[in-house]
Amino acid sequence: MDHPIDDIFKALADPGRRRLLDSLNARNGQNLNDLCAVMDMTRQSVTKHLEILEAANLVVVLRRGRERLHYLNAAPIHDVADRWIGQYHQARVRALADLKDALELSDMTDTTTDSTTQTQSFVYTTYIKTTPEQLWNGLTNPAFTKRYWDMEFVTDWKPGSHMTWLHKDVVLDDPAQVIVESDPYNRLSYTWHTMTPEFGRHVGIDADTIAKLDAETRQQRSKATFEIQDMGGKCKLTVIHDDFPPDSTMLTMVSTGWPAVISSLKTLLETGHHIDDPA
Repeated sequence: MDHPIDDIFKALADPGRRRLLDSLNARNGQNLNDLCAVMDMTRQSVTKHLEILEAANLVVVLRRGRERLHYLNAAPIHDVADRWIGQYHQARVRALADLKDALELSDMTDTTTDSTTQTQSFVYTTYIKTTPEQLWNGLTNPAFTKRYWDMEFVTDWKPGSHMTWLHKDVVLDDPAQVIVESDPYNRLSYTWHTMTPEFGRHVGIDADTIAKLDAETRQQRSKATFEIQDMGGKCKLTVIHDDFPPDSTMLTMVSTGWPAVISSLKTLLETGHHIDDPA
C-alpha cells in the first residue's frame, strides 16, 4: 500500500473530513471557497482537513488558472478493498465497501468560470513502484497496453498526430482521434476514441447505449490526460479525463472503467504479471 492504511482510516475517522468527501462526491472540482460555504467551520480548519485528506490521497488538487480545485480520489479506497479487505469477512467492513461503491458511482462534475458552459471531469491518482520511463512505456507501448487493457495504439505519439485504436480485431479510426500533448515521461494527452456498434458488441455494450455514446462523442469529444511525477522509487500517476458534455453517459462509464485499467497497469508494472495471466 502506497499510502499507509493508518493514514486512510485516520482521514476517514473525522466527521468533518467525511462531510468534505461527501460534498466532493456530490459535486467534484470545488475550490476552497465552495467547500467553506458548506462547512460549519473556519477557513483555516477546512484547509487543515483538506491537507490531511490530500496526504492520504483521498483528495487530489488540480490548478485551473488561479484556482485550486479539489477532486475526490477513489484510488486508496480501491487499494484497501482489493488488497486488504478481501482477506476478511465482507460483512464486517460493509461501510468501507459502500464508500468504495459510492466513489465509483459519484458524479464528477465541475463548473468552469464561464457560466454558459459546464465541463465534467474524472480524476484518479495512484502511486506505482516504477520509473517514469517504464510508466511511459506502459501507457504507449502497444505490446504492453494490449496485456492490461486489450487496447493497442497506432501513432507516433507526437502532438497533433492521428491515432488508431485497436481492440482485438476491432479497428477504431477517426480523424478526431489525435495526440493533444506529448512530453515523454511527464505528460501525455489524447482525445477519446469513437464509439461504433462493432466495438459495442465486442465489449458488451448494448446498441442503444453505443448510439447514445456515439452521439455524445460527436457533440463533444472527451480527452484523457496522464500526468507522471517521479517520487524517487515510485511514480505518482494522475489520470484526468475531461471535456465531457453535461449529463455525460461516457463520464459515468469511464469513472468505473479507469480504476480497473489503472489497477491492472499498476499490477503489471510492479509484478510483471497481469491479474489474468495463468499461474
